[in-house]
Amino acid sequence: MDVLWAPARDAYQRHIFRLGHYGAHRNCNVGGRAVLRRTPAKRSICWTALWLFNIATALGSITLDSGLSNGSQEYREWIFPVYAFLVGAILCSAVVVFSTIAKRRDREIYIGNWYIAGGFIFISMIAVTALLPGYQKGLGQVAVQGFYIHNAVGMWFTFLGLGVTYYVLPKLLNKPIYSYSLGVLGFWTQLLFYPMIGAHHFEFSPLPWWIQTLAVIFSIGMIVPVWAAVGNFWMTMNGQWSTIRRSYALPFIWVGVISYFFGSTQGSIEAVRELQAIWHFTNFTVGHSHLTMYGFVTFVAWGGIYALLPAATNRQPNLVFTGLHFWCALLGVSLYVISLTIAGTLQGLTWASGSPFVASLAAAQPYWLSRAVAGTLMFASHIFFAYNVYLMTFAPQRAAQLRSAAASGGVAPART
Repeated sequence: MDVLWAPARDAYQRHIFRLGHYGAHRNCNVGGRAVLRRTPAKRSICWTALWLFNIATALGSITLDSGLSNGSQEYREWIFPVYAFLVGAILCSAVVVFSTIAKRRDREIYIGNWYIAGGFIFISMIAVTALLPGYQKGLGQVAVQGFYIHNAVGMWFTFLGLGVTYYVLPKLLNKPIYSYSLGVLGFWTQLLFYPMIGAHHFEFSPLPWWIQTLAVIFSIGMIVPVWAAVGNFWMTMNGQWSTIRRSYALPFIWVGVISYFFGSTQGSIEAVRELQAIWHFTNFTVGHSHLTMYGFVTFVAWGGIYALLPAATNRQPNLVFTGLHFWCALLGVSLYVISLTIAGTLQGLTWASGSPFVASLAAAQPYWLSRAVAGTLMFASHIFFAYNVYLMTFAPQRAAQLRSAAASGGVAPART
């Protein structure tokens, strides 16, 4: 499974990285091209980061297909030399983002750049920590893995996803974010609660009991930043539903916001020991991770690409394929999460009852067929998306396209 999932996951992390670069430039009220033109060194760093990402992806896929891996270390399956290329790409990207923010025209830093900058700060720390292999033995490896995996999600993907949403959502709606204060509250409370909660993956393990308890408490505390961000986005969208309906980018952002709310709230509830005893190590956890990483991060990345790529290339996607992309992905991930939530609950209850292990397989088996159907829908959505990316980049411009992608901002003309 790692062989199949790791290359796709790296592709989407590069998408959210690119969107973070673009958002950082625009939030600073400076043109990215102008900054790079004035500073050739930064341009070379950008190209270095791009090539390091591509080299890491290629070598990571080859080594995993060849059976070479770092063992069962989720999100860091690549062997040490390959992972070093990824760390180098992250550090180069961080240099460009921070040098851009340092040259901002306004004294204040927009809340979107708080999240983007925070994401690059924390992933640099997290990646370097995970790269050093010498002290990762026994329980030390368990503790580092808990620190790495959850902070890679919450302090990297989530920070960049929220930063992109804070840029794209007001831009497409042509209105300011509802509350700057809610954004600041969400940022600092996420910084307070999130770094410690990785240990809730190892409840009832030999890790010190106080670390596990602290992880449970901080997991519950994560309700504050999640609801603050979602409330901020929801109030920004309030009264703009006709614009969202006519847009081919905003529906993806809307699904991402909803998934962030349900997925993160679900994670806080799941951390409670009584529920963790039932759900952990079951299919429930797989469904939960897809609700957050696919339903939130991936949908936000898609929305950002549909909003910003046409503005950069002056080429539009095919609206029919965009609709097929959206509905196949939404129906697919919804069916996937629901099926595995039910299957995981039945698995956990069967284990808790003391029944033979094979009984849990029989209980979950019907829902694995739904999972296969859901995965097929999700795969089909990726094909539609790939074709749209081709149309927005390399395909010749079509006469039927909208006159100006930059002016449309990802909003289709009103239906008459």
